Amino acid sequence: MGLFYDAALDDELWVGSSERIAKAFGATSTVLKLHRADEQVSLVEVTPNMIVADKLRDWASHWHSRDLWVERSVSFGLSRIVTDDDLVSEEERQKTGFYREWLRHLDIYRMLGAAFSAGESGIGVLGIHRPEDAPQFGEEERHRVSILLPHLKRALNLSQRIAQTSFAHAAGFESLDAVDTGVVIADTGCRVLHANSVAEMLLDRSAEICVQGSRLIAHDPALRAKLNTAVQAAISLSEGELRWSQSVIRIDRAERAPWTLAVFPLRPRWPNAIWQRPLALILMRDPEYPPFHIEMLRAAFGLTRTEALVAARLAQGSSLTDICKALNIGIGTARTHLKQILIKTGTARQAEAVAVLGRSIAASGPI
Repeated sequence: MGLFYDAALDDELWVGSSERIAKAFGATSTVLKLHRADEQVSLVEVTPNMIVADKLRDWASHWHSRDLWVERSVSFGLSRIVTDDDLVSEEERQKTGFYREWLRHLDIYRMLGAAFSAGESGIGVLGIHRPEDAPQFGEEERHRVSILLPHLKRALNLSQRIAQTSFAHAAGFESLDAVDTGVVIADTGCRVLHANSVAEMLLDRSAEICVQGSRLIAHDPALRAKLNTAVQAAISLSEGELRWSQSVIRIDRAERAPWTLAVFPLRPRWPNAIWQRPLALILMRDPEYPPFHIEMLRAAFGLTRTEALVAARLAQGSSLTDICKALNIGIGTARTHLKQILIKTGTARQAEAVAVLGRSIAASGPI
C-alpha cells in the first residue's frame, strides 16, 4: 500500500506498480487509467504486454476510450468489485469488436477490477487480467481487491491534486517571467524566496542593490534601511498588525535615469500554497530595461523594422538626436519615421505616441 502513496508524491514511482499487482493476483496484465470528462483516456500505468507499437497507438486509444468493461462497470456501480462475468455474457463477448479486435490482440479474456470516482479527473479504472485458459477470478481475489482499491483510489486522487497544484504553481511562476516588471517574493529578513527573470537581470545589472547570501541588500545604508522598513511594514500589514507605511522607493543612479521599486503585502491565497506565511511582494521597474520587443511592436502597429526601433527608443525616453546617433540615421529620416509612428499609432503628438507604446503588449512580452 505504501507504494501507492509514494507514487502520489512522485509520478515516476507508478512505474512497475501494475506488474506488482498482476503478480500478486496471478494475472498476466494490469491497467490503471483515467477516463476524463473530455473523453480522453490517460494511462497511469500498464504492464509492458499492454503497450502497443507506435503504429497501433491510435487504434489502441480508440479501444481504451470505448472500453466495454468500463462502460458496464460504471453502470454496475462505482467502486464495486466486478469480474467480466458480471458485465458481459459469453455470447455477447464473442460478438463485440472490443473482444474480437482489442482483447484478443492482448490475449486478455478474464478481468477483475473496478471503476471508481477520481474527482475532477473523471473515472479511475483498475483492471487485472488473465487469458482464456486461466481460471476465473474468485471471491477471495475480489476481497483482496476490495482491500486494495480504497488505498489505490486515495493515492490516485492525491496524485491528481498534487499535479494540479504543481501546475498552478509552475504556471504562476512562468507567468511572472513573461512580464516586464521585476518581481521578488521576500520574507521578513529580506530573504529572496523567488525572483522572476526580469528581477534577476535588474539586480545583476544594478550597482545599488543586489542579492547576497540569498538576501536582498542595498549597498547604501540609508537605502538599505528604507528597504528593510518597507518589507517589515508590508509583512506586518499582511499579518493585520500595523498600518502600512510608505512603500515606494526611488533608487538614484549616476548619469542614468533612476529606477523604482514598490513593496506590497503578500499572503498566498491559493490552496496548498508553498508559503502560507505572510510575505512581501517587491516590484521593480527600470526605465532602461527590459527593452521593447521589436517584432511585437511591428505586429501591433504595422511598423517597419526601423520605425519600430525608433518607436522603442522614443518610448524609453530617448531624444530624436540620441536616436539618430544610435541608429546612424539623419534627423530628417528620424522625423519621417516619427510621422509614420504617429499615423500608425493613431496619435497626434510624440508624447501621446510614447504613452500608447509604453502601455502596449510590446512593452510586456517575454524576454
